[in-house]
Amino acid sequence: MDFFSTQNILAHIPLGAGGYDLSWIEAVGTLAGLLCIWLASLEKTSNYAFGLINVTLFAIIFFQIQLYASLLLQLFFFVANLYGWYAWSRQSDAHQALLHIRWLPRSKALGWLAVCVVAIGLMTLWIDPVFAVLTRVAVEIMQGMGIDVALPTLQPDAFPFWDSTMMVLSIVAMILMTRKYVENWLLWAVVNVISVIIFARQGVWAMSLEYLILLFIAINGSRMWIKSARERGSRALAR
Repeated sequence: MDFFSTQNILAHIPLGAGGYDLSWIEAVGTLAGLLCIWLASLEKTSNYAFGLINVTLFAIIFFQIQLYASLLLQLFFFVANLYGWYAWSRQSDAHQALLHIRWLPRSKALGWLAVCVVAIGLMTLWIDPVFAVLTRVAVEIMQGMGIDVALPTLQPDAFPFWDSTMMVLSIVAMILMTRKYVENWLLWAVVNVISVIIFARQGVWAMSLEYLILLFIAINGSRMWIKSARERGSRALAR
């Protein structure tokens, strides 16, 4: 279908050298992503419906532009969105949500910090061979499904440390969000700051603008979730 083609252009955006052709699939996928993050900041379970639309459309985009490792990452986010929808929807016998906004316990926070540091360090050293393997796996899976794709020629990562940081923190932030931990928004804010700078450096101005919007949503989400966690903590102390 034409809608799923990156060549089906919605609008030409005068950003950067020569401007940027925004396709329908990218526009809808981006809008779904923005709605997902905004609704998550409001603690609305419906955010996961838009999250599923976002990662599905972005997986199709990454397939078309031959970013197969990024496609596999979208598969992780797809599963995480399904789990988050389930976890956020669970209710007690009194029809109240079982999960509540809260802070990570100190021991778990230190554990996740250690995981992030080690994972970012390893990914920085091995990002090119790791993504080469992931790309090969994705291609073999699609070829096994009868899809005619060829293994692309991969160039070395332009920003290995920052790219690794964005990937690791995005995965951890997604996991923490499914469990309603406040810290997920702090990690998303860091990811968005890095993304704005990196995409601007690479001349991908539309994506840089998108992540700037996501940064403001993450900051607002942090503010609201911190307030909610404090109010819940105050109520617990008053009992």
